[in-house]
Amino acid sequence: MKILSAVIALVAGVVLSALGASSLQIVRFIEVSAGPLHRRNAIVPFSLPRGTADTYTLRDEKGAMLPLQVDETGRAVFIIPELAANITRKYQLIDRKNTAKGVEAVRDGGLLKLRADGRELIAYRADEGREPPEAKPVFRRGGYIHPIHSPSGTVISDDYPPNHWHHHGVWFAWTRTEFEDRKPDFWNVGDGTGRVDFVALDKSWGGPVHAGFRSRHHYVDLGGGAEKTALDEVWEVAAYAAGRGHTMFDLIATQECATANPLILPEYRYGGMGFRGHRQWDGKDNAFFLTSEGKTRADGHATRARWCRISGRIDGKLYSIAILDHPENFRAPQPMRIHPTEPFFNFAPSLMGDWRINPGEPYISRYRYVVFDGEPDPAELDRLWNDYAKPPQVRTLTK
Repeated sequence: MKILSAVIALVAGVVLSALGASSLQIVRFIEVSAGPLHRRNAIVPFSLPRGTADTYTLRDEKGAMLPLQVDETGRAVFIIPELAANITRKYQLIDRKNTAKGVEAVRDGGLLKLRADGRELIAYRADEGREPPEAKPVFRRGGYIHPIHSPSGTVISDDYPPNHWHHHGVWFAWTRTEFEDRKPDFWNVGDGTGRVDFVALDKSWGGPVHAGFRSRHHYVDLGGGAEKTALDEVWEVAAYAAGRGHTMFDLIATQECATANPLILPEYRYGGMGFRGHRQWDGKDNAFFLTSEGKTRADGHATRARWCRISGRIDGKLYSIAILDHPENFRAPQPMRIHPTEPFFNFAPSLMGDWRINPGEPYISRYRYVVFDGEPDPAELDRLWNDYAKPPQVRTLTK
């Protein structure tokens, strides 16, 4: 019996060491603290032990239920409807599958569409889009987001605009670069020195709180005879069931050197994450820009801001998109390219001087996009940015 007990103890010790003590404890409750900010429809992320079941629902002290979504890594997300400043609320984790339809990812040919309660939010072009007949084949590409819908269903983004065939809804590319002894331009692909290729859609998902996908792209240098990949890029995108007041989605782009050589990025006025607005927004007087620092199209270019709002009319009605810059981004708050006549916007860190992406040092960009019918005021955008940059804090409890 003593030998058996010793064996059991030894095995338990090995398991405990391998898994970690915290992963063997079952989280029963969480405490959510608003901090000094009033929260409304705030997205709340936190971590649970890896392998936690994804069938939980949250129940507050009054019995109200909230859907909770947990992925295979233990990343948990829910949306808290309201939490006053300096208030802490306790929730119990109930082992119950939430039956709310929530958000879904649906493949439709070359598009992956993200929908909430049947309403289309955004779509990802998961292969090379079909360029218009009048555009040269060199402009064909995949790996971008379009269309982007307002809460009422109006498309507010553009794709292959005639004056810039290489603009696509939300896309990512670098303009002035140096790689090895060449200078590929991954943005102005018509020059034929570089391009960005869609590689694979690795994963998509849906759930009661968010739907999304993970995809891969290559930044291909075309100037050295044989094509050579300079950067590998991974996108992680999540669109949320954040109510009908706005459409909201997050984009995290991770770029890594594909060789032992860096990608050097000299100072330049644009390059990075780009947004192209609706074709009816084209023209100096048809799109309106406002930044978190109160700058407009007239004086906002090359300034830095936490967010930028772009608005315009489509068939006579006003729509807006706000692009929020995460405080952990390189050179945050990042400088901006605001085009003087076109509905084009770009957070452009290269505006602040030369820099580089080095081998073994992933470059990570994080942005949140919020789309509105109408034009939200700056106070609402400040509130949304605060929820994004400084979300409510969560403490997990085992009893």
